[in-house]
Amino acid sequence: MDDSAIVELYLARDESAISQTALKYGAKLRRLAYGILEDETGAEECENDTYLETWNSVPPHEPRTYLFAFLGRIARHLAIDECRRNARQRRYARYCELSEEMLECVPGDGGADEALDAGELSRAISAYLASCAEEQRNFFVRRYWFFDPVADIARRYGCSQSKVKTALFRMREGLRKHLEKEGYSL
Repeated sequence: MDDSAIVELYLARDESAISQTALKYGAKLRRLAYGILEDETGAEECENDTYLETWNSVPPHEPRTYLFAFLGRIARHLAIDECRRNARQRRYARYCELSEEMLECVPGDGGADEALDAGELSRAISAYLASCAEEQRNFFVRRYWFFDPVADIARRYGCSQSKVKTALFRMREGLRKHLEKEGYSL
């Protein structure tokens, strides 16, 4: 079933929308959550919570042409929230590690003013990524969106871990410079 038809099921409040979503995207959503949590049970819970959140979000949203991106964003945020809960209990360090890497180049928690500027920041980051080579952009997205370990990224793209680490370091530096040029203070 195509994405538009699945969204139509959500709009009609047909419960089969959830089963169709699970059939088409369940494994990908679980893999995305597992990459962040490294916990099978937590990943399954995030997947199920994603369906509930999608049910509550469609309508008003109608992600006909970007359903997986819509679902992925929900699943990712749910998994990150779970990581934060675990980190508060000192049971999980990967999210904190990646956050520290990104704090070198992206503004941190600055309160309400920064929350208002989040859309502009997102556009600035997207513009920077669009200016990068495809392989570098893929490294960046796999590391900071999907939370893939460097070893997995290197294996996926058939290169050394040092190449991935160097590319990520240079991209963080480039992003920092780009954001400073756009007026963001770090």
